[in-house]
Amino acid sequence: MKIKLVVATRASEADFYATTATGRSLSFYKPSFLEVCLFPNNAEGLPTVYNKAIRETGAEPTILIFAHDDLHIVDFYWCQRITEGLNHFNVIGLAGNRRRVPRQPSWGFIDTNLTWDSKENLSGVVGHGKGFPPRKMSIYGAIRQRVVLLDGLLLATKSNTLIENNLFFDERFQFHFYDLDFCRQAELKNISCGTWDISLIHESGGNFGSEGWKTSYQQYLEKWGE
Repeated sequence: MKIKLVVATRASEADFYATTATGRSLSFYKPSFLEVCLFPNNAEGLPTVYNKAIRETGAEPTILIFAHDDLHIVDFYWCQRITEGLNHFNVIGLAGNRRRVPRQPSWGFIDTNLTWDSKENLSGVVGHGKGFPPRKMSIYGAIRQRVVLLDGLLLATKSNTLIENNLFFDERFQFHFYDLDFCRQAELKNISCGTWDISLIHESGGNFGSEGWKTSYQQYLEKWGE
């Protein structure tokens, strides 16, 4: 099955490959079978460009990997790992939560004070920093677990899973909460989500509490009622 990496970036195409973590990783090593669907100079919300990629894929079944542009890919076999993961779950990511509580503002936090959920509910491993070795390793919990919420830094699924189930990203969310919303849509459609072991280092630690985050949180609560 064809594999397509979907990335949106504010950088130009040349700067994406020269300066961003994801682009530099691809410049160093890009499997010949991997197609990159890049949205350079992007000013649209991630759900908007992700939906464009889904619709442009057409009828040919394709593995779609939705990724942020600040990921250092340090696993030579990451595409194979994603393919393996999708033999077990319909949607996979790097980190997630096996439960959901009312008014939850993040996959990992259970309240707006940014209180982490209990480790027994969390799953996955993510490195943090500007390169290898990572500055910090977040070992949230056991991997390869079925979860109900995933972190959107990387999400992978098959295009036919999305199209056949009419599952798209909600474009009311620009950047924050699109991942939680997507997972909740998937749950309603009985589409399984799970974590998988892929070695990546994420440069960003999130932007919790910003005005954009607060606005999206209210939109999320208005949509789901909790």
